[in-house]
Amino acid sequence: MNTQTPGHDAVDAITDQWAAVRPDLDTLPMAVFGRIYRLSNAMRGRVDKAYAPYGMALGEFDVLATLRRSGEPYTLSPRELTATLMITTGGMTGRLDKLEKAGLLTRSPDPNDRRGLRVTLSERGKELVDQAVGAGLAEQRAALEAALTDQEADQLAGLLRKLLATTV
Repeated sequence: MNTQTPGHDAVDAITDQWAAVRPDLDTLPMAVFGRIYRLSNAMRGRVDKAYAPYGMALGEFDVLATLRRSGEPYTLSPRELTATLMITTGGMTGRLDKLEKAGLLTRSPDPNDRRGLRVTLSERGKELVDQAVGAGLAEQRAALEAALTDQEADQLAGLLRKLLATTV
């Protein structure tokens, strides 16, 4: 694993510019969140490429993965999916339409609510998401191993968990 710390990055350049024109500002938050934002964007692209051979992008993967990790019978309501994935109902409908057309899930009436629907992962969808999750995790693991030791990655995960718990 690479344990070198990069010298000066684009976020440092931005905070240096602010320090020059506004030395009264504390730019540490910008340094932290600017890197989180850039890292998120970079990893989204890498993970999207990992999912592409499976015919899906991150959004479709998220729906299938949510159904898969819910456990048997791999069924949730559209409302449960929307709440978990934090997207609009319109966005969810578009994803469900695409995934149903591809044979990766089915929609059926909710037996307990005549107005509701249940979304169920198909066997093909289960096989595909099981393969895709491995590819996405391999891409994420490679990014971690390129820069951090396992101990550093674990520490970073803990610090981000702590920060996230106080901001959402």
